[in-house]
Amino acid sequence: MGARGVSEAPLAELHDVHKELAGRAALAGASLVVRRGDVVALLGPNGAGKTTAIRILLGLRRADAGVVRLGGRDPTEAEARRSVGWTPQETDLPDTLRVGELVDFVRLHYPGAAPRRAVLERFELERMERRQAGGLSGGERRRVAVALAFAGNPELVVLDEPGSGLDRSSRDALWLAIRRSASAGRGILLATHDLREAEALATRVVLLERGRTALDGMVADIRRRLGGTIVRIPHQRLPRLAHADSIESRNGTLVLRTHSPDQLVRELVRLGADLRALQVVPVSLEHALAGEEPA
Repeated sequence: MGARGVSEAPLAELHDVHKELAGRAALAGASLVVRRGDVVALLGPNGAGKTTAIRILLGLRRADAGVVRLGGRDPTEAEARRSVGWTPQETDLPDTLRVGELVDFVRLHYPGAAPRRAVLERFELERMERRQAGGLSGGERRRVAVALAFAGNPELVVLDEPGSGLDRSSRDALWLAIRRSASAGRGILLATHDLREAEALATRVVLLERGRTALDGMVADIRRRLGGTIVRIPHQRLPRLAHADSIESRNGTLVLRTHSPDQLVRELVRLGADLRALQVVPVSLEHALAGEEPA
């Protein structure tokens, strides 16, 4: 391969970004990177700074401090935003434009835009093509807003709570579009409250807490770091176990937490432990971030 250039720069970067809004720190050290092929899930409670981070990344706000790059450029430059598609958290579409007209309007801004028909079919909008946006339901408007983020075939798609208000069919179409875009070498930044969505789609997770990046890593790595796996066996006396991080006795059951479930089970077999009703339950991303144990 040749020398690295702007084309090989990360699609999006925040490094130690700070932003004060209305006298409080909206961001206080937020960092994230999106590269080609990434699906990065941006997680955090309300007020954690997810939307502020996205707006700064898109050049809609300026950071007070830190480094912000979009395709290696200053995101306030028009050229930097020509390869980005965005669905904001709030859906705001011109009421009088028809769905097909909205798709075409967005497509005109991108040199390599997807054909109108392909966009409509991908998000099951064919029957809405001639309907005005003002006559759509909330869920239908949301589906159109998500489709518009992909209409230009952008290198980076930024989605702020895209699944809000979508029905099952629309959500499945969104997930398929995300997977196809990532497989084609595009990047996705997905701000979401839906941890099942993050676990199903994300290659990496960034967790914001009080405007600061608290965690950044692969989904499996974060799950292992925060929760690992739960192994349940009947209550019994056992010697010290090398591969059990903790052991609790609850209502006649031993609950063992481990980051090495295969080794732990083999260790129990070697000890001749009673493994009737053995349960091995991976801790989901949702449970790990919430500090809860799976049922």
